[in-house]
Amino acid sequence: MNSPASPEISAAPGAPGAIEHAGPPAPGLIPPWGSVLVVVAHPDDESFGLGAVISHLLARGTAVTVLCLTKGEASTLHGIPGELAGLRQVELQAAAEALGGAQAALRGYPDGGLAAVPAETLVQEAVRSAGSSGAQAVLVFDVDGVTGHPDHAAASRAGVEAAGRLGLPVLAWTLPTAVAAQLNDEFAASFTGHRADEVDLVLPVDRSRQRVAIAAHASQAVPSSVLWRRLELLGAVEHLRWVHSAGV
Repeated sequence: MNSPASPEISAAPGAPGAIEHAGPPAPGLIPPWGSVLVVVAHPDDESFGLGAVISHLLARGTAVTVLCLTKGEASTLHGIPGELAGLRQVELQAAAEALGGAQAALRGYPDGGLAAVPAETLVQEAVRSAGSSGAQAVLVFDVDGVTGHPDHAAASRAGVEAAGRLGLPVLAWTLPTAVAAQLNDEFAASFTGHRADEVDLVLPVDRSRQRVAIAAHASQAVPSSVLWRRLELLGAVEHLRWVHSAGV
């Protein structure tokens, strides 16, 4: 999860490309999917952001494939020596295993430049990954990217669009507005969140595997990272929204 950049503005409701909040088909429950595709921008997004949700899915027997669209070579964090693209590829594989046996597929689109990659190219990556993994659902960062990083928003849009074409449901990870506001206040960051009435699932989580996975990202898990504070503020829960609930 590279350091937040300038926020990217989502389309207004009803505008072309806007994604409406779908509402939950079964409040409080993640359906018993056999396989889930996770679409993220950078190595460590799957751990710092979605790690507790992924480990929850794996622990109950859901197969998880992580499609990571960049090698994270432009990160401003560099906690250990070495060339970042190579380091982060190894870190991603170790973290995926630490979460409970996720499969990870790494692509080489430009870190910091996903928004400039043709949208259809990224959508097709997600479509192919969903097909090859037999995904029954897609998990993404919320559609605005949560952190203010344009790469996160671009990856989420690709996952959501691919799921729509395939008729798959999409769950999006988000933050409560109060947590986003506190992170922004403390770190001058650009996190976004949602009100309680816009959150469909507050999921109790065990962060033990997530913390091991985070530690696998030694180049990024520096003590000063805002993301440690995020875990502290949320405690033992994560917040999810339905973007598409098709087929559930």
